[in-house]
Amino acid sequence: MKTIFEDLEYLKQELEDEKSKKVVENLENNLKKLKTKSGLTQLMNKKKIAKITRNVIYEEELKDLQVELIKLQNWVYDNKKRVMIIFEGRDAAGKGGSIKRFTQYLNPRKFRVVALQKPTEIETGQFYFQRYFKHLPNEGEITFFDRSWYNRAIVEPVFDFCTPDQYEKFMKQVPEIEHSLIDDGIILIKFWFSISKETQQKRFKERMTNPLKHWKLSPIDQKAQEMWDKVTHFKEEMFSRSHTGYAPWIIVNSNDKKRARLESIRYILSKIPYEGREDASINIHHDPDIVERYHRRSHSES
Repeated sequence: MKTIFEDLEYLKQELEDEKSKKVVENLENNLKKLKTKSGLTQLMNKKKIAKITRNVIYEEELKDLQVELIKLQNWVYDNKKRVMIIFEGRDAAGKGGSIKRFTQYLNPRKFRVVALQKPTEIETGQFYFQRYFKHLPNEGEITFFDRSWYNRAIVEPVFDFCTPDQYEKFMKQVPEIEHSLIDDGIILIKFWFSISKETQQKRFKERMTNPLKHWKLSPIDQKAQEMWDKVTHFKEEMFSRSHTGYAPWIIVNSNDKKRARLESIRYILSKIPYEGREDASINIHHDPDIVERYHRRSHSES
């Protein structure tokens, strides 16, 4: 199979007009320059170059951080640790995309992603936490929860999927449950991916117009904007009643998806003392402007 450059060389040989030959020569040179940063600068306008540069830097940082995640996973496995990472947030906050970047190069035998469907009739009659307990991490394993038992703290009361009594019982039980898990040796990290109302609306519109993202739309998504204030109320209640010293809520500003992914990975790397962390070739300390521990008096989500 011929390469583009071989085809261009053939054209140069066949063309008789000097002007046409010059055009082909320039095209060949420009294609070669695409491999260099200086070539990108010459061939594209400033706005596009800035965006491309950001993307290149993002991809490079992400790969370096993913190398560290592999080291962390090996440490978890070798030392028989159990790690549970919860991803919560409003619809379209970027939870699934972040989990995908966390797990992209991990050994699939040593981690699980848990994204449960709505409870069955049998599960509805069980102790609320029971169906989640089945997915707790085993020794040497990391589990990523794409939403979790905190559905009962926000989604269920917002859409009347649970009774007030069920909600109150959950809010009283969840700190004790998490304390028991941590006391048993599970490393538990709780992320809340925070976005603005405008960003959420923009992402919903993208899902509607992009056929590759249609599957992400749900009837609940379509009500998310009109239920914004109600979600805010229950979110603040959740923070106030389930944010503890042993299981704090970690707020991730995800209006910029790529920065949210990088900084949430950095947070995990900085909090788990895996072997080889000191040899990292990239900064593993998160940006406090993007990732911060919840503070009752200071947190707000516009």
